[in-house]
Amino acid sequence: MRHIKALLLALLIPALSSGQEKAYLPGEKINFVINYGIIQGGAVSLELQTDTFRGRNVWHSTLLGRTTGMVDAVFKVKDIYESFMEPSTGLPVFSIRNIREGRYTKYNEVIFDHYSRPDSSVLTSDLSGVHVTEKGIHDILSCFYFMRNNYLPGYEKMKKGDVITINTWFADEYYPIIMRYMGTEEIKTKIGRLKCLKFNPVTEVGRLFKTQDDVTFWFTADRNYLPVRIRFNIFVGAFVAEIVDYEGLKYPLEIRGKDTNQ
Repeated sequence: MRHIKALLLALLIPALSSGQEKAYLPGEKINFVINYGIIQGGAVSLELQTDTFRGRNVWHSTLLGRTTGMVDAVFKVKDIYESFMEPSTGLPVFSIRNIREGRYTKYNEVIFDHYSRPDSSVLTSDLSGVHVTEKGIHDILSCFYFMRNNYLPGYEKMKKGDVITINTWFADEYYPIIMRYMGTEEIKTKIGRLKCLKFNPVTEVGRLFKTQDDVTFWFTADRNYLPVRIRFNIFVGAFVAEIVDYEGLKYPLEIRGKDTNQ
């Protein structure tokens, strides 16, 4: 289950160019629904706001995922992830993981220090103490924003099969993610038809996945690089998280047409 969360919540990294034009601004919010076949079982929201942390101006991202409908009546889930990021670098300074899944709960806070050591970052976790990790490491939300600014612009130069390797700190451990570019594809969504960049994160074969390509992400192929769909193929079937509405985008979303049959 940890691998699904890591991929669903988030996505990618290593160190930012401070002059990079950002694909997003505070005020952006995206809402998704999660479907298992014809059954709608969950909702996810992802938003970015301005905030402060220990007197510093930061950008604060919050991801809330919860069960809905019949699924919520059977097994209630409410997971919240928060990331407080430096606006200039995109690096996290503080993150929160607050998990409630049935009777299972877990809460943890992590402070990121990227500057005390010249060759590494120092993380302080409430649950596991101090860790010295790779320089410029991200949390699972900050890496997602970093990817949109630094890996997806100029995607025209990427070839099918090219790989992006990302280093994150997730679930209180070092968690590298590998994303394989699969080209462009036009997809139908609730908000219309969108040209998208398609990626397959390399998944761990075993309890949940049959192959290394059982998870797929779609990002819009415009200047927003907005995540609009995530599909998981697992042993018991497939479920899809898909965008249903949005607000506060930096650029107009390039919708190719509304499908009235959706």
